[in-house]
Amino acid sequence: MSVEIKVPQLPESVADATLVAWHCKPGDAVRRDDNLVDLETDKVVLEVPCPTNGIIKEINVTDGATVTSGQILALLEESETVAAIDSPSAPAAAALEQSAIMPETAAPAVAQPEPAPARGLRSSDAPRGSAFESEPRAFKMGPAVRKLVEEHDLDPALIEGTGKDGRIIKADVLNYIASRSQTNVGLDDAAPPLTTGAPGALAPARREQRVAMTRLRSRIAERLVQAQQTAAMLTTFNEVDMSEVIALRRQFRDQFLQRHGIKLGFMSFFIRATTEALRACPLLNASVDGSDIVYHEYFDIGIAVSTDRGLLVPVLREAGLMSFAEIEHAIDDFGKRARSGEIGMEELIGGTFTITNGGVFGSLMSTPILNPPQSGILGMHKIQERPVVVDGEVCVRPMMYLALTYDHRIIDGREAVQFLVHLKERLEHPARLLLQV
Repeated sequence: MSVEIKVPQLPESVADATLVAWHCKPGDAVRRDDNLVDLETDKVVLEVPCPTNGIIKEINVTDGATVTSGQILALLEESETVAAIDSPSAPAAAALEQSAIMPETAAPAVAQPEPAPARGLRSSDAPRGSAFESEPRAFKMGPAVRKLVEEHDLDPALIEGTGKDGRIIKADVLNYIASRSQTNVGLDDAAPPLTTGAPGALAPARREQRVAMTRLRSRIAERLVQAQQTAAMLTTFNEVDMSEVIALRRQFRDQFLQRHGIKLGFMSFFIRATTEALRACPLLNASVDGSDIVYHEYFDIGIAVSTDRGLLVPVLREAGLMSFAEIEHAIDDFGKRARSGEIGMEELIGGTFTITNGGVFGSLMSTPILNPPQSGILGMHKIQERPVVVDGEVCVRPMMYLALTYDHRIIDGREAVQFLVHLKERLEHPARLLLQV
């Protein structure tokens, strides 16, 4: 019986998706829950799992096409024999034997790529000692990492995964590529001819590469331009002495790690201080809807996370009710899943205020852009020791510049400055965060 492979139901805020890449072709044997194809939306990459065991009969949509909810992508012919395979078929076994045994007299002048594993085979189907021994771990990759592996024609079984449960992350792939480039020199690595300055000498090739924007990057560009065109954005600055926060972290970091199983970072202090400042300045937590101002009586804080595909902003729901440990665990989870492409679309929707930390990249000062329809975004920056005057004396303190970009249509300079002052007071005296004063 034929089974239709369809685009899953997309959220109301997402009209369509782009088909990024198929992981199978007609005639391939596939198993239930195998990832058949990646779909990229404005926010995340979705995996379309195989609904049952069978053989891919036909593929109706090619890579790069735009698809909508419910659209038929492919047809699958159900086959119970796929699940019952305990040993490779004759052609597959021949391919395995050919890949595992190379005649000594047939050494080619240029190394050829290893044949890809046959579809529908498990690691137990392959001979001991073959490259397929580590095949199950090869599937522990997010869509973005899998795409990088495919683009460079790499064998995932040869890449050591350092992520959770042996998951292969982007850094593992890049490190593997770097190590190969140091030991292998291909035909394309030949040095260009040197120019001597003589008339008629050949100049080095001037190369260009044109690459289409990913759907996520296009969406980011669209939203940033939208923010510039629709909001009256203005940025105001302040600076905060981080001495007390640093001292508190140093004093309790070991106990915090032992008790909660995670390190105590700066973001939990900033998120707690931000929610307290938003209570005092509710306009910064509001949004514009036509001619109305919508006041949000909850604090859903967006945390900007940089990934290889672009900037994602997962939302920390009800941040004002969370403990320091809960915040740290949530942020750590966001970072890991965002970089491996596993953030759910529902986790990127909503948000009443955003925090972005350019300090992790060394930024000393910047003017962040609003995340519509929000009215405020806080920019954190690098902590740097600077001379400051305290009680009439010059001393060196660890200082951080804070930048608040806000929508001047509903927020005046007074509210923006007051927000930063509230934030500064709570970070310079972190005991106030616990006492809520």
